[in-house]
Amino acid sequence: MSGDMIKRVTQITVLPDGDAIFQPSVTTIRIDDEAAGEFVVVSQVPESGTEQRITIDPGEWPVIREAIDDLVKECRS
Repeated sequence: MSGDMIKRVTQITVLPDGDAIFQPSVTTIRIDDEAAGEFVVVSQVPESGTEQRITIDPGEWPVIREAIDDLVKECRS
């Protein structure tokens, strides 16, 4: 190990104000790496208890983000 250490943020938790971090309404966004390069994982654990997750390669993100933005604009109130 090199002598230099860094501090790195690799996870953000998004939740309604006042909710506990274990509630089903919590979304976790984190950087992961399974030895083939880093990617982003968006996950939630619904009341069933089984994690639901989407993995996003950084190169795919611009097109995925654009598609999501397009569909959000199409949502009816």
